[in-house]
Amino acid sequence: MISIITHSEKGKELAEKILAKEPEAKLIQTPVDYKNLWQTGHALVFIGALGICVREIAPFLKNKKTDPAVINIDANGQFVQPVVSGHVGGANELAKKLANLLGATPVLTTVSDTSELWALDVLPRQFNWKMECSGNLTSLTGHFVNRKKTALLLETRDKGTLFLESGCPEFVDVFYTRKELNTENYNLILAITPFLHDFGDKAIFYRPPMVCLGLGCQRGLPYEEFQQTLEKSLKEQGISSLSVASLATAELKKDEEAFLQLSREWGVLLHSISSEVLAKYNVPNPSEKVEVVTGSAGVAEAAAMHLAENGLLIQKTKLQAGNKFFTYAVAIDAQKERKGFVEFVGAGPGDPELVSVKGKRLLQTADYILYAGSLVPRELTEYAKSGCVVESSAGMDLYTQLESMKQYYYKGLSVVRLHTGDPCIYGAIQEQMAIMDKWGWHYHITPGISSFQAAAAALRSQFTIPEEVQTIILTRGEGRTPMPEKEQLHKLAQSQSTMCIYLSAAIAQKVQADLLAHYPPETPVAVCYRLTWQDEKIYRCTLETLAQTVKENKLTMTTLIVVGKAIDNRSGESKLYDRKFAHAFRKGCE
Repeated sequence: MISIITHSEKGKELAEKILAKEPEAKLIQTPVDYKNLWQTGHALVFIGALGICVREIAPFLKNKKTDPAVINIDANGQFVQPVVSGHVGGANELAKKLANLLGATPVLTTVSDTSELWALDVLPRQFNWKMECSGNLTSLTGHFVNRKKTALLLETRDKGTLFLESGCPEFVDVFYTRKELNTENYNLILAITPFLHDFGDKAIFYRPPMVCLGLGCQRGLPYEEFQQTLEKSLKEQGISSLSVASLATAELKKDEEAFLQLSREWGVLLHSISSEVLAKYNVPNPSEKVEVVTGSAGVAEAAAMHLAENGLLIQKTKLQAGNKFFTYAVAIDAQKERKGFVEFVGAGPGDPELVSVKGKRLLQTADYILYAGSLVPRELTEYAKSGCVVESSAGMDLYTQLESMKQYYYKGLSVVRLHTGDPCIYGAIQEQMAIMDKWGWHYHITPGISSFQAAAAALRSQFTIPEEVQTIILTRGEGRTPMPEKEQLHKLAQSQSTMCIYLSAAIAQKVQADLLAHYPPETPVAVCYRLTWQDEKIYRCTLETLAQTVKENKLTMTTLIVVGKAIDNRSGESKLYDRKFAHAFRKGCE
Protein backbone atom coordinates (compact mmCIF):
# COMPACT_ATOMS: atom_id res chain seq x y z
CA MET A 1 0.00 0.00 0.00
CA ILE A 2 1.18 3.54 -0.83
CA SER A 3 0.07 6.52 1.26
CA ILE A 4 0.35 9.79 -0.67
CA ILE A 5 0.69 12.87 1.55
CA THR A 6 0.33 16.42 0.31
CA HIS A 7 -0.67 19.76 1.79
CA SER A 8 -1.40 21.73 -1.38
CA GLU A 9 -3.94 21.74 -4.18
CA LYS A 10 -1.19 21.42 -6.78
CA GLY A 11 0.15 18.40 -4.92
CA LYS A 12 -3.34 16.95 -4.85
CA GLU A 13 -3.61 17.26 -8.65
CA LEU A 14 -0.38 15.30 -9.06
CA ALA A 15 -1.53 12.74 -6.48
CA GLU A 16 -4.67 12.14 -8.50
CA LYS A 17 -2.55 11.24 -11.54
CA ILE A 18 -0.87 8.57 -9.43
CA LEU A 19 -4.16 7.37 -7.94
CA ALA A 20 -5.65 6.93 -11.42
CA LYS A 21 -2.85 4.53 -12.41
CA GLU A 22 -1.87 2.94 -9.10
CA PRO A 23 -4.70 0.94 -7.46
CA GLU A 24 -2.71 0.33 -4.27
CA ALA A 25 -2.46 4.01 -3.38
CA LYS A 26 -4.54 6.34 -1.21
CA LEU A 27 -4.45 10.09 -0.64
CA ILE A 28 -3.99 11.54 2.84
CA GLN A 29 -4.32 15.25 3.53
CA THR A 30 -4.08 17.24 6.76
CA PRO A 31 -4.20 16.06 9.51
CA VAL A 32 -1.80 13.12 9.17
CA ASP A 33 -1.42 10.37 11.79
CA TYR A 34 2.28 9.68 11.14
CA LYS A 35 2.66 7.35 14.10
CA ASN A 36 0.02 5.00 12.77
CA LEU A 37 1.29 5.23 9.18
CA TRP A 38 4.82 4.42 10.32
CA GLN A 39 3.64 1.31 12.13
CA THR A 40 1.64 -0.03 9.16
CA GLY A 41 4.80 -0.19 7.05
CA HIS A 42 3.06 1.48 4.10
CA ALA A 43 5.29 3.36 1.69
CA LEU A 44 4.94 7.13 2.21
CA VAL A 45 5.01 9.42 -0.82
CA PHE A 46 5.26 13.13 -0.03
CA ILE A 47 4.38 15.66 -2.71
CA GLY A 48 5.93 19.04 -2.00
CA ALA A 49 9.19 20.46 -0.69
CA LEU A 50 11.81 17.98 0.50
CA GLY A 51 12.43 20.01 3.66
CA ILE A 52 8.79 19.61 4.76
CA CYS A 53 9.03 15.86 4.19
CA VAL A 54 12.22 15.58 6.28
CA ARG A 55 10.83 17.62 9.20
CA GLU A 56 7.59 15.62 9.32
CA ILE A 57 9.21 12.16 9.36
CA ALA A 58 12.22 13.05 11.57
CA PRO A 59 10.58 12.13 14.94
CA PHE A 60 9.76 8.62 13.69
CA LEU A 61 13.08 7.54 12.14
CA LYS A 62 14.63 4.47 13.78
CA ASN A 63 16.82 2.46 11.37
CA LYS A 64 16.96 1.48 7.73
CA LYS A 65 15.98 -2.11 8.48
CA THR A 66 12.56 -1.22 9.89
CA ASP A 67 11.68 2.25 8.59
CA PRO A 68 9.15 2.24 5.73
CA ALA A 69 10.02 3.51 2.27
CA VAL A 70 9.72 7.29 2.08
CA ILE A 71 9.73 9.17 -1.24
CA ASN A 72 9.46 12.87 -2.05
CA ILE A 73 8.10 14.28 -5.33
CA ASP A 74 8.15 17.97 -6.17
CA ALA A 75 4.72 19.49 -6.80
CA ASN A 76 5.48 19.88 -10.53
CA GLY A 77 6.20 16.15 -10.86
CA GLN A 78 9.70 16.59 -12.29
CA PHE A 79 11.80 14.66 -9.75
CA VAL A 80 11.11 11.57 -7.65
CA GLN A 81 13.61 11.09 -4.81
CA PRO A 82 13.88 8.25 -2.25
CA VAL A 83 14.40 9.77 1.21
CA VAL A 84 14.86 6.74 3.49
CA SER A 85 14.89 2.92 3.15
CA GLY A 86 16.08 3.01 -0.43
CA HIS A 87 17.17 -0.61 -0.53
CA VAL A 88 15.64 -2.72 2.24
CA GLY A 89 12.39 -0.77 2.29
CA GLY A 90 12.15 -0.66 -1.50
CA ALA A 91 12.09 3.14 -1.87
CA ASN A 92 14.50 3.09 -4.82
CA GLU A 93 12.38 0.59 -6.75
CA LEU A 94 9.19 2.52 -5.98
CA ALA A 95 10.83 5.80 -7.04
CA LYS A 96 11.69 4.32 -10.43
CA LYS A 97 8.14 3.00 -10.81
CA LEU A 98 6.54 6.35 -9.95
CA ALA A 99 8.99 8.23 -12.17
CA ASN A 100 7.98 6.00 -15.11
CA LEU A 101 4.33 6.57 -14.29
CA LEU A 102 4.73 10.37 -14.25
CA GLY A 103 7.40 10.77 -16.90
CA ALA A 104 9.67 12.19 -14.18
CA THR A 105 13.35 11.76 -13.33
CA PRO A 106 14.23 9.37 -10.46
CA VAL A 107 16.95 10.85 -8.23
CA LEU A 108 18.87 7.94 -6.68
CA THR A 109 21.82 8.73 -4.43
CA THR A 110 22.76 5.35 -2.98
CA VAL A 111 26.29 4.44 -4.04
CA SER A 112 25.43 1.00 -5.42
CA ASP A 113 22.85 2.54 -7.75
CA THR A 114 24.98 5.45 -8.93
CA SER A 115 27.95 3.14 -9.54
CA GLU A 116 25.72 0.45 -11.11
CA LEU A 117 26.80 -2.20 -8.59
CA TRP A 118 24.62 -4.86 -7.00
CA ALA A 119 22.60 -3.61 -4.04
CA LEU A 120 23.75 -6.28 -1.58
CA ASP A 121 20.92 -5.71 0.89
CA VAL A 122 18.27 -5.94 -1.86
CA LEU A 123 19.44 -9.30 -3.28
CA PRO A 124 17.47 -11.37 -0.73
CA ARG A 125 14.19 -9.74 -1.72
CA GLN A 126 15.03 -9.97 -5.42
CA PHE A 127 15.79 -13.67 -5.42
CA ASN A 128 13.97 -15.09 -2.38
CA TRP A 129 17.17 -15.63 -0.38
CA LYS A 130 17.72 -15.08 3.33
CA MET A 131 20.75 -13.09 4.43
CA GLU A 132 23.10 -13.41 7.37
CA CYS A 133 26.41 -11.72 8.00
CA SER A 134 29.56 -12.90 9.80
CA GLY A 135 30.82 -9.33 10.27
CA ASN A 136 29.59 -5.75 10.26
CA LEU A 137 27.19 -5.43 7.32
CA THR A 138 27.78 -1.72 6.82
CA SER A 139 31.54 -2.21 6.77
CA LEU A 140 31.35 -5.17 4.38
CA THR A 141 28.98 -3.32 2.06
CA GLY A 142 31.46 -0.46 2.14
CA HIS A 143 34.17 -2.79 0.85
CA PHE A 144 31.95 -3.69 -2.07
CA VAL A 145 30.94 -0.17 -3.11
CA ASN A 146 34.60 0.86 -2.78
CA ARG A 147 35.50 -1.97 -5.17
CA LYS A 148 37.70 -3.90 -2.77
CA LYS A 149 38.73 -7.41 -3.77
CA THR A 150 35.62 -9.62 -3.54
CA ALA A 151 35.04 -13.36 -3.87
CA LEU A 152 31.69 -14.67 -5.08
CA LEU A 153 31.02 -18.26 -4.00
CA LEU A 154 28.16 -19.91 -5.90
CA GLU A 155 27.14 -23.28 -4.47
CA THR A 156 23.72 -23.27 -6.04
CA ARG A 157 22.29 -22.57 -9.47
CA ASP A 158 19.17 -20.41 -9.61
CA LYS A 159 17.84 -17.18 -11.10
CA GLY A 160 19.89 -15.08 -8.70
CA THR A 161 23.23 -16.78 -9.29
CA LEU A 162 22.62 -16.57 -13.03
CA PHE A 163 22.10 -12.82 -12.65
CA LEU A 164 25.27 -12.35 -10.56
CA GLU A 165 27.46 -14.62 -12.65
CA SER A 166 26.54 -12.97 -15.94
CA GLY A 167 27.27 -9.44 -14.72
CA CYS A 168 30.27 -9.58 -12.39
CA PRO A 169 32.22 -6.36 -11.76
CA GLU A 170 35.91 -6.64 -12.58
CA PHE A 171 36.96 -6.74 -8.90
CA VAL A 172 34.86 -9.87 -8.22
CA ASP A 173 36.26 -13.40 -8.66
CA VAL A 174 33.82 -16.30 -9.02
CA PHE A 175 34.24 -19.65 -7.25
CA TYR A 176 32.05 -22.74 -7.31
CA THR A 177 33.49 -24.73 -4.38
CA ARG A 178 34.80 -23.70 -0.98
CA LYS A 179 38.13 -25.48 -1.40
CA GLU A 180 39.10 -23.22 -4.33
CA LEU A 181 38.69 -20.03 -2.29
CA ASN A 182 41.58 -18.58 -0.28
CA THR A 183 39.97 -16.26 2.28
CA GLU A 184 43.16 -14.28 2.86
CA ASN A 185 43.10 -12.91 -0.68
CA TYR A 186 39.79 -11.06 -0.26
CA ASN A 187 38.28 -8.20 1.72
CA LEU A 188 34.74 -9.50 1.20
CA ILE A 189 33.16 -12.86 0.44
CA LEU A 190 29.64 -13.10 -0.96
CA ALA A 191 28.50 -16.68 -0.51
CA ILE A 192 25.26 -17.96 -2.04
CA THR A 193 25.12 -21.34 -0.40
CA PRO A 194 23.06 -23.61 1.85
CA PHE A 195 26.26 -24.81 3.50
CA LEU A 196 27.95 -23.42 6.61
CA HIS A 197 31.48 -22.09 6.05
CA ASP A 198 33.85 -20.21 8.31
CA PHE A 199 35.09 -17.09 6.56
CA GLY A 200 35.82 -15.14 9.72
CA ASP A 201 34.25 -11.70 9.72
CA LYS A 202 34.51 -11.21 5.95
CA ALA A 203 31.33 -12.85 4.66
CA ILE A 204 27.79 -11.99 3.70
CA PHE A 205 25.86 -15.23 3.31
CA TYR A 206 22.78 -15.58 1.14
CA ARG A 207 20.74 -18.69 1.86
CA PRO A 208 18.78 -19.93 -1.18
CA PRO A 209 15.72 -22.12 -0.51
CA MET A 210 16.98 -25.47 -1.80
CA VAL A 211 17.10 -27.90 1.13
CA CYS A 212 14.29 -30.46 1.26
CA LEU A 213 13.76 -31.99 4.68
CA GLY A 214 12.01 -35.33 5.15
CA LEU A 215 10.62 -36.01 8.65
CA GLY A 216 9.27 -38.93 10.63
CA CYS A 217 8.47 -39.24 14.34
CA GLN A 218 6.67 -40.86 17.22
CA ARG A 219 3.35 -39.25 18.10
CA GLY A 220 3.32 -36.33 20.55
CA LEU A 221 6.77 -34.96 19.70
CA PRO A 222 7.57 -31.99 22.04
CA TYR A 223 8.13 -28.98 19.78
CA GLU A 224 10.81 -26.93 21.52
CA GLU A 225 13.14 -29.89 22.11
CA PHE A 226 12.46 -31.10 18.57
CA GLN A 227 13.29 -27.74 16.95
CA GLN A 228 16.44 -27.19 19.01
CA THR A 229 17.72 -30.73 18.42
CA LEU A 230 17.00 -30.56 14.69
CA GLU A 231 18.70 -27.18 14.23
CA LYS A 232 21.73 -28.33 16.23
CA SER A 233 22.04 -31.48 14.11
CA LEU A 234 21.69 -29.58 10.84
CA LYS A 235 24.41 -27.20 12.01
CA GLU A 236 26.69 -30.11 12.88
CA GLN A 237 26.08 -31.46 9.37
CA GLY A 238 27.06 -28.09 7.89
CA ILE A 239 23.57 -27.17 6.66
CA SER A 240 21.92 -23.79 7.26
CA SER A 241 18.31 -24.11 8.39
CA LEU A 242 17.68 -20.81 6.57
CA SER A 243 17.98 -22.73 3.30
CA VAL A 244 15.23 -25.21 4.13
CA ALA A 245 12.69 -24.80 1.34
CA SER A 246 10.14 -27.42 2.31
CA LEU A 247 9.26 -30.13 4.81
CA ALA A 248 7.65 -33.47 4.04
CA THR A 249 6.28 -36.41 5.95
CA ALA A 250 3.84 -39.29 5.51
CA GLU A 251 0.11 -38.58 5.30
CA LEU A 252 -0.21 -40.41 8.58
CA LYS A 253 1.77 -37.63 10.32
CA LYS A 254 0.43 -34.60 8.44
CA ASP A 255 -1.35 -33.34 11.58
CA GLU A 256 1.67 -33.80 13.90
CA GLU A 257 1.67 -30.51 15.83
CA ALA A 258 5.46 -30.27 16.11
CA PHE A 259 5.79 -30.50 12.32
CA LEU A 260 3.00 -27.96 11.78
CA GLN A 261 4.56 -25.51 14.23
CA LEU A 262 7.98 -25.88 12.60
CA SER A 263 6.35 -25.17 9.25
CA ARG A 264 4.80 -21.98 10.64
CA GLU A 265 7.92 -20.70 12.38
CA TRP A 266 10.28 -21.41 9.50
CA GLY A 267 7.77 -20.14 6.95
CA VAL A 268 7.98 -23.23 4.72
CA LEU A 269 5.31 -25.64 3.50
CA LEU A 270 4.75 -29.03 5.11
CA HIS A 271 3.91 -31.59 2.43
CA SER A 272 2.14 -34.85 3.24
CA ILE A 273 2.99 -37.70 0.88
CA SER A 274 0.96 -40.85 0.39
CA SER A 275 2.37 -44.23 1.34
CA GLU A 276 1.98 -45.36 -2.28
CA VAL A 277 4.35 -42.62 -3.45
CA LEU A 278 6.83 -43.13 -0.61
CA ALA A 279 6.91 -46.87 -1.26
CA LYS A 280 8.27 -46.27 -4.78
CA TYR A 281 11.63 -45.09 -3.40
CA ASN A 282 14.47 -47.48 -2.72
CA VAL A 283 15.72 -45.96 0.53
CA PRO A 284 19.21 -46.75 1.90
CA ASN A 285 17.95 -47.40 5.45
CA PRO A 286 14.70 -49.37 5.26
CA SER A 287 12.75 -50.26 8.38
CA GLU A 288 10.32 -53.17 8.66
CA LYS A 289 8.59 -51.48 11.60
CA VAL A 290 8.05 -48.26 9.64
CA GLU A 291 6.74 -50.26 6.67
CA VAL A 292 4.16 -51.99 8.84
CA VAL A 293 2.91 -48.64 10.19
CA THR A 294 3.14 -46.43 7.11
CA GLY A 295 3.22 -48.82 4.16
CA SER A 296 6.68 -47.62 3.04
CA ALA A 297 10.13 -48.77 4.08
CA GLY A 298 11.22 -45.28 5.11
CA VAL A 299 9.43 -41.96 5.56
CA ALA A 300 12.12 -39.33 6.09
CA GLU A 301 14.43 -40.53 3.31
CA ALA A 302 11.71 -41.19 0.74
CA ALA A 303 9.96 -37.89 1.51
CA ALA A 304 13.17 -35.88 1.07
CA MET A 305 14.00 -37.65 -2.20
CA HIS A 306 10.48 -37.11 -3.50
CA LEU A 307 10.45 -33.38 -2.76
CA ALA A 308 13.90 -32.77 -4.20
CA GLU A 309 13.64 -35.16 -7.14
CA ASN A 310 17.18 -36.04 -6.16
CA GLY A 311 19.29 -38.43 -4.12
CA LEU A 312 20.04 -37.89 -0.45
CA LEU A 313 22.63 -35.49 0.90
CA ILE A 314 22.09 -36.71 4.47
CA GLN A 315 20.65 -40.15 5.10
CA LYS A 316 18.16 -40.90 7.85
CA THR A 317 19.31 -39.48 11.15
CA LYS A 318 17.56 -40.62 14.33
CA LEU A 319 17.37 -38.18 17.25
CA GLN A 320 15.54 -37.82 20.55
CA ALA A 321 13.41 -34.90 21.75
CA GLY A 322 12.19 -35.34 25.30
CA ASN A 323 11.05 -38.95 25.54
CA LYS A 324 10.13 -39.18 21.86
CA PHE A 325 12.20 -40.08 18.80
CA PHE A 326 12.19 -38.47 15.36
CA THR A 327 14.10 -38.94 12.13
CA TYR A 328 15.11 -36.56 9.40
CA ALA A 329 16.85 -36.80 6.03
CA VAL A 330 18.08 -34.11 3.65
CA ALA A 331 18.11 -33.81 -0.13
CA ILE A 332 19.04 -30.83 -2.31
CA ASP A 333 16.51 -29.57 -4.87
CA ALA A 334 17.80 -31.05 -8.14
CA GLN A 335 16.86 -27.92 -10.08
CA LYS A 336 19.09 -25.76 -7.85
CA GLU A 337 21.98 -28.10 -7.19
CA ARG A 338 25.21 -26.88 -8.75
CA LYS A 339 26.27 -29.96 -10.63
CA GLY A 340 26.01 -31.18 -14.21
CA PHE A 341 23.02 -29.55 -15.86
CA VAL A 342 21.66 -29.10 -19.37
CA GLU A 343 19.60 -26.09 -20.40
CA PHE A 344 17.76 -26.27 -23.71
CA VAL A 345 17.64 -22.67 -24.90
CA GLY A 346 15.47 -21.27 -27.67
CA ALA A 347 17.75 -19.02 -29.72
CA GLY A 348 14.93 -17.07 -31.31
CA PRO A 349 14.56 -16.65 -35.08
CA GLY A 350 18.11 -15.46 -35.73
CA ASP A 351 18.77 -11.91 -34.56
CA PRO A 352 21.10 -12.29 -31.51
CA GLU A 353 19.13 -9.56 -29.75
CA LEU A 354 15.92 -11.60 -29.96
CA VAL A 355 17.16 -14.31 -27.60
CA SER A 356 15.44 -13.93 -24.21
CA VAL A 357 17.22 -12.13 -21.36
CA LYS A 358 17.42 -15.42 -19.48
CA GLY A 359 18.68 -17.21 -22.59
CA LYS A 360 21.44 -14.63 -22.98
CA ARG A 361 22.48 -15.04 -19.34
CA LEU A 362 22.60 -18.80 -19.75
CA LEU A 363 24.85 -18.39 -22.78
CA GLN A 364 27.04 -16.00 -20.82
CA THR A 365 27.53 -18.47 -17.97
CA ALA A 366 27.67 -21.83 -19.79
CA ASP A 367 30.77 -24.01 -19.75
CA TYR A 368 29.80 -25.75 -22.98
CA ILE A 369 27.50 -24.57 -25.79
CA LEU A 370 26.30 -27.03 -28.41
CA TYR A 371 24.36 -25.08 -31.01
CA ALA A 372 22.36 -26.10 -34.07
CA GLY A 373 24.88 -24.71 -36.52
CA SER A 374 22.79 -25.18 -39.64
CA LEU A 375 20.01 -22.99 -38.25
CA VAL A 376 21.42 -20.80 -35.46
CA PRO A 377 23.66 -17.84 -36.37
CA ARG A 378 27.21 -18.16 -35.01
CA GLU A 379 26.87 -14.62 -33.62
CA LEU A 380 24.63 -15.90 -30.82
CA THR A 381 27.50 -17.93 -29.38
CA GLU A 382 29.59 -14.78 -29.04
CA TYR A 383 27.79 -14.23 -25.73
CA ALA A 384 29.90 -17.11 -24.36
CA LYS A 385 32.30 -16.35 -21.51
CA SER A 386 36.04 -16.82 -21.80
CA GLY A 387 36.91 -20.50 -21.46
CA CYS A 388 33.54 -21.78 -22.68
CA VAL A 389 33.77 -24.49 -25.34
CA VAL A 390 31.46 -23.86 -28.33
CA GLU A 391 30.60 -26.52 -30.92
CA SER A 392 28.15 -26.85 -33.79
CA SER A 393 25.91 -29.92 -33.92
CA ALA A 394 25.33 -29.56 -37.69
CA GLY A 395 27.46 -32.60 -38.51
CA MET A 396 26.52 -34.68 -35.45
CA ASP A 397 23.94 -37.43 -35.10
CA LEU A 398 21.87 -37.79 -31.91
CA TYR A 399 24.31 -39.95 -29.94
CA THR A 400 27.31 -37.89 -30.98
CA GLN A 401 25.55 -34.81 -29.58
CA LEU A 402 24.81 -36.54 -26.30
CA GLU A 403 28.31 -37.94 -25.98
CA SER A 404 29.66 -34.44 -26.59
CA MET A 405 27.51 -33.06 -23.77
CA LYS A 406 28.25 -35.98 -21.47
CA GLN A 407 31.91 -35.16 -20.89
CA TYR A 408 30.94 -31.73 -19.53
CA TYR A 409 27.85 -32.87 -17.66
CA TYR A 410 29.76 -35.45 -15.62
CA LYS A 411 32.34 -32.84 -14.67
CA GLY A 412 29.53 -30.94 -12.96
CA LEU A 413 29.51 -28.21 -15.60
CA SER A 414 26.76 -26.17 -17.22
CA VAL A 415 25.71 -27.17 -20.74
CA VAL A 416 23.54 -25.07 -23.07
CA ARG A 417 21.94 -26.89 -25.98
CA LEU A 418 21.02 -24.04 -28.28
CA HIS A 419 18.13 -24.64 -30.69
CA THR A 420 16.64 -22.32 -33.25
CA GLY A 421 13.38 -20.45 -32.55
CA ASP A 422 11.52 -22.12 -29.72
CA PRO A 423 12.68 -25.68 -28.94
CA CYS A 424 9.14 -27.05 -28.85
CA ILE A 425 8.56 -26.40 -32.58
CA TYR A 426 10.44 -28.95 -34.70
CA GLY A 427 13.29 -28.63 -32.22
CA ALA A 428 14.08 -32.36 -32.02
CA ILE A 429 14.55 -32.15 -28.27
CA GLN A 430 12.18 -35.00 -27.38
CA GLU A 431 14.64 -37.74 -28.32
CA GLN A 432 17.42 -35.96 -26.45
CA MET A 433 15.30 -35.69 -23.30
CA ALA A 434 14.25 -39.34 -23.54
CA ILE A 435 17.89 -40.44 -23.32
CA MET A 436 18.65 -37.88 -20.61
CA ASP A 437 15.75 -39.29 -18.60
CA LYS A 438 17.27 -42.78 -18.89
CA TRP A 439 20.63 -41.45 -17.80
CA GLY A 440 19.10 -39.57 -14.86
CA TRP A 441 20.27 -36.18 -16.09
CA HIS A 442 18.85 -32.90 -14.86
CA TYR A 443 17.73 -30.44 -17.52
CA HIS A 444 15.42 -27.50 -18.11
CA ILE A 445 13.95 -25.65 -21.10
CA THR A 446 14.13 -21.89 -21.67
CA PRO A 447 11.65 -20.94 -24.42
CA GLY A 448 12.45 -18.68 -27.34
CA ILE A 449 10.71 -16.55 -29.95
CA SER A 450 9.55 -18.66 -32.89
CA SER A 451 9.95 -17.61 -36.52
CA PHE A 452 6.14 -17.48 -36.90
CA GLN A 453 6.13 -14.65 -34.34
CA ALA A 454 9.00 -12.96 -36.15
CA ALA A 455 7.00 -13.31 -39.37
CA ALA A 456 3.98 -11.55 -37.86
CA ALA A 457 6.24 -8.71 -36.71
CA ALA A 458 8.01 -8.41 -40.08
CA LEU A 459 4.70 -8.46 -41.95
CA ARG A 460 3.17 -5.96 -39.53
CA SER A 461 0.24 -8.31 -39.26
CA GLN A 462 -1.97 -9.75 -36.58
CA PHE A 463 -2.50 -13.38 -37.49
CA THR A 464 -6.07 -13.39 -36.16
CA ILE A 465 -9.09 -11.36 -37.31
CA PRO A 466 -11.99 -10.74 -34.89
CA GLU A 467 -14.90 -13.06 -35.72
CA GLU A 468 -13.22 -14.29 -38.94
CA VAL A 469 -9.91 -16.01 -38.18
CA GLN A 470 -9.21 -17.15 -34.64
CA THR A 471 -6.81 -20.03 -35.22
CA ILE A 472 -3.14 -20.18 -36.16
CA ILE A 473 -1.85 -23.52 -37.43
CA LEU A 474 1.85 -24.36 -37.18
CA THR A 475 2.63 -27.28 -39.44
CA ARG A 476 4.79 -28.61 -42.27
CA GLY A 477 4.30 -30.27 -45.64
CA GLU A 478 4.96 -33.94 -46.25
CA GLY A 479 8.44 -34.48 -47.60
CA ARG A 480 10.84 -37.26 -46.64
CA THR A 481 9.30 -37.25 -43.18
CA PRO A 482 5.71 -38.59 -43.37
CA MET A 483 2.80 -36.62 -41.94
CA PRO A 484 -0.02 -38.28 -39.98
CA GLU A 485 -3.02 -38.90 -42.22
CA LYS A 486 -5.31 -36.64 -40.16
CA GLU A 487 -2.78 -33.78 -40.41
CA GLN A 488 -2.37 -33.75 -44.17
CA LEU A 489 -2.24 -30.16 -45.45
CA HIS A 490 -5.36 -30.49 -47.58
CA LYS A 491 -7.31 -31.50 -44.45
CA LEU A 492 -5.94 -28.73 -42.27
CA ALA A 493 -6.74 -26.27 -45.07
CA GLN A 494 -10.49 -26.79 -44.55
CA SER A 495 -10.45 -24.27 -41.67
CA GLN A 496 -8.87 -21.52 -43.81
CA SER A 497 -6.99 -20.44 -40.67
CA THR A 498 -3.71 -18.56 -40.74
CA MET A 499 -1.24 -21.31 -41.59
CA CYS A 500 2.50 -21.12 -40.87
CA ILE A 501 4.27 -23.86 -42.80
CA TYR A 502 7.79 -24.86 -41.78
CA LEU A 503 10.44 -26.93 -43.57
CA SER A 504 8.51 -27.04 -46.82
CA ALA A 505 10.06 -24.67 -49.38
CA ALA A 506 11.57 -27.63 -51.26
CA ILE A 507 8.06 -29.06 -51.82
CA ALA A 508 6.30 -25.77 -52.53
CA GLN A 509 4.47 -27.20 -55.57
CA LYS A 510 2.83 -29.92 -53.45
CA VAL A 511 2.05 -27.44 -50.65
CA GLN A 512 0.33 -25.15 -53.14
CA ALA A 513 -1.75 -27.98 -54.59
CA ASP A 514 -2.85 -29.19 -51.16
CA LEU A 515 -3.88 -25.74 -49.96
CA LEU A 516 -5.78 -24.87 -53.14
CA ALA A 517 -8.21 -27.63 -52.24
CA HIS A 518 -9.83 -25.19 -49.77
CA TYR A 519 -8.13 -21.77 -49.88
CA PRO A 520 -9.09 -19.38 -52.73
CA PRO A 521 -6.30 -18.88 -55.32
CA GLU A 522 -6.03 -15.18 -54.40
CA THR A 523 -5.32 -15.95 -50.73
CA PRO A 524 -2.35 -13.78 -49.55
CA VAL A 525 0.95 -15.61 -48.98
CA ALA A 526 4.25 -14.44 -47.50
CA VAL A 527 7.38 -16.48 -48.18
CA CYS A 528 9.84 -15.52 -45.43
CA TYR A 529 13.53 -16.34 -45.84
CA ARG A 530 15.90 -16.18 -42.83
CA LEU A 531 13.65 -14.00 -40.72
CA THR A 532 15.55 -11.41 -38.59
CA TRP A 533 18.92 -12.47 -40.09
CA GLN A 534 20.97 -9.80 -41.82
CA ASP A 535 20.01 -11.20 -45.23
CA GLU A 536 16.29 -11.53 -44.46
CA LYS A 537 14.02 -11.49 -47.50
CA ILE A 538 10.22 -11.56 -47.65
CA TYR A 539 8.32 -12.28 -50.85
CA ARG A 540 4.60 -11.52 -51.01
CA CYS A 541 2.45 -13.39 -53.49
CA THR A 542 -0.85 -15.24 -53.73
CA LEU A 543 -1.46 -18.91 -53.21
CA GLU A 544 -1.70 -19.60 -56.96
CA THR A 545 1.83 -18.14 -57.45
CA LEU A 546 3.47 -19.68 -54.34
CA ALA A 547 5.47 -22.40 -56.11
CA GLN A 548 6.60 -20.00 -58.82
CA THR A 549 7.79 -17.46 -56.20
CA VAL A 550 9.80 -20.08 -54.32
CA LYS A 551 11.35 -21.42 -57.52
CA GLU A 552 12.28 -18.04 -58.96
CA ASN A 553 14.03 -16.98 -55.77
CA LYS A 554 15.76 -20.36 -55.28
CA LEU A 555 14.47 -20.80 -51.73
CA THR A 556 15.08 -24.11 -49.98
CA MET A 557 16.18 -23.89 -46.33
CA THR A 558 15.32 -21.56 -43.40
CA THR A 559 12.12 -20.50 -45.14
CA LEU A 560 8.71 -20.09 -43.51
CA ILE A 561 5.56 -19.94 -45.65
CA VAL A 562 2.63 -17.99 -44.17
CA VAL A 563 -0.81 -18.36 -45.77
CA GLY A 564 -4.08 -16.63 -44.93
CA LYS A 565 -6.28 -13.57 -45.25
CA ALA A 566 -4.88 -12.15 -41.98
CA ILE A 567 -1.69 -11.10 -43.80
CA ASP A 568 -1.79 -7.28 -44.14
CA ASN A 569 -5.38 -7.24 -42.90
CA ARG A 570 -6.62 -4.04 -41.24
CA SER A 571 -10.34 -4.78 -40.93
CA GLY A 572 -12.28 -5.89 -37.85
CA GLU A 573 -12.09 -4.59 -34.28
CA SER A 574 -11.79 -6.65 -31.12
CA LYS A 575 -14.16 -6.41 -28.18
CA LEU A 576 -11.21 -5.82 -25.84
CA TYR A 577 -11.01 -2.07 -26.49
CA ASP A 578 -14.64 -1.47 -27.39
CA ARG A 579 -15.95 1.35 -25.15
CA LYS A 580 -19.10 -0.65 -24.44
CA PHE A 581 -17.22 -3.80 -23.50
CA ALA A 582 -16.73 -4.14 -19.73
CA HIS A 583 -14.17 -6.40 -18.10
CA ALA A 584 -12.27 -6.78 -14.83
CA PHE A 585 -10.13 -3.69 -15.47
CA ARG A 586 -12.60 -1.33 -17.14
CA LYS A 587 -16.27 -0.47 -16.92
CA GLY A 588 -18.18 -0.36 -20.18
CA CYS A 589 -19.75 2.88 -21.46
CA GLU A 590 -23.18 3.27 -23.04
